[in-house]
Amino acid sequence: MSLTVLKPGLFATVQDLGRYGYQQYGVVISGAMDEPAARVANWLVGNRDHEAVLELTLTGTVLRAERDLWVAICGGDMGARTDAGEAVPLWRPVWVSEGTILSFRQYGSGCRTYVAIAGGLDASMSMGSRSTYLRGGIGGLDGRTLRAGDWLEARQKERQALVIDNLEVSPSGKLKWPLWHAGGFAVASRNVHAVRLMPGEHQHLMSAKSLRHLFDEVFRIGSSSDRMGYRLQSDRKLLMGEQMQELISEPVVHGTIQLPPDGTPIVLLADRQTTGGYPRIGQVASVDIPVFGQLKPGDSIRFYPVTPKEAERLKLESELDMDQLRTIIGLKLHDKT
Repeated sequence: MSLTVLKPGLFATVQDLGRYGYQQYGVVISGAMDEPAARVANWLVGNRDHEAVLELTLTGTVLRAERDLWVAICGGDMGARTDAGEAVPLWRPVWVSEGTILSFRQYGSGCRTYVAIAGGLDASMSMGSRSTYLRGGIGGLDGRTLRAGDWLEARQKERQALVIDNLEVSPSGKLKWPLWHAGGFAVASRNVHAVRLMPGEHQHLMSAKSLRHLFDEVFRIGSSSDRMGYRLQSDRKLLMGEQMQELISEPVVHGTIQLPPDGTPIVLLADRQTTGGYPRIGQVASVDIPVFGQLKPGDSIRFYPVTPKEAERLKLESELDMDQLRTIIGLKLHDKT
C-alpha cells in the first residue's frame, strides 16, 4: 500500500475529473470541486489529468506513508505537517519517506486541499470515473468518505519513481522537494470574491428590484451548503416577477444558479442533480466555478455581469495558461541536465 488513513478528517473523498456521459440516465457527474487544483496536483507527480486524488475539506485528515512516495498538495492550505513538525511545501512535488505521518490539522486559505500521489490513487471505477458520489454510493472507496484504517494504493506503481534533481531536504530527512513550484495558482484570501455571471434562461423574468439586487448584493455562503450546491444568503431576498409561470424540470449544468420560492439562490456544483424545476437566473462563467470549491460557509461573493462571448474568451485564456503550466511542469520533471 502507499497511504494509510489514520484520521479521515471532516470530509475526505476520492475524486477525479468526473463521470461524464450518463446524465441522461440521472447519474450525476461529481468530480473535484476545484478542478484546476486537482489537475495541477496530478501534473506535479507525473500523472495524467484524470487520475484520482484525495479531496480533503477544511481540517483533521492524518495520513501515513507506507513506502517512499512522491506526493503533491494543491488547493487550500490546511497547514500540512509531518510528525517531525516540518511544514510540507505546497504546489510542488514532494518526496515523502516511508513511515512519515502527514497531518492536515488546520486551515488557512481556501476550503479544499487536493493530495495526488505518483501513479494515481487506485479506487473503485464506476461508469468511467473513480469519483465518489455519496448519495449514489458509487466510485471512490465503496462510494463513501474516508475512514480510519483505509488503505490507499497507487494505481500505476511504475509511475512512482520520479527523478528530480537539486532537491531541498528537510532537517529530519523525511521530505525532499525542488525549489520550483506552481504557486501562481495558490488560493487567494479575499474579503469578497468576485464571480462573473452570465444571464440565465429566466433572468429577464425577475422583478426589476431583484435583478438589481443580484449584482448589488454581497452574498454569504450558507451553512447548509455542500458539494451538491451552495446556498447564498443576503439581507434581501430575490424574487421572480408576477409574469413567472410554473416550470417543468429541465437540464442543469455546473454553475447554474436556481432561485427557489424562498428567494435564496442556489449555485449548483459538482454533485448537482441532472435536472431542476426552479427558475434559472444565472450561469456562473466556467472560469470562475473553481472559486466555489475553495469557499466555506460564511465567505462572501459578489456577482458581476459578463456576456457568453466574454466568458468563453476568459475560459480559453485560462486553458491556455493551464496548458502552458502543464508543459513547464513536464519539462521540469524530465529535465535531467
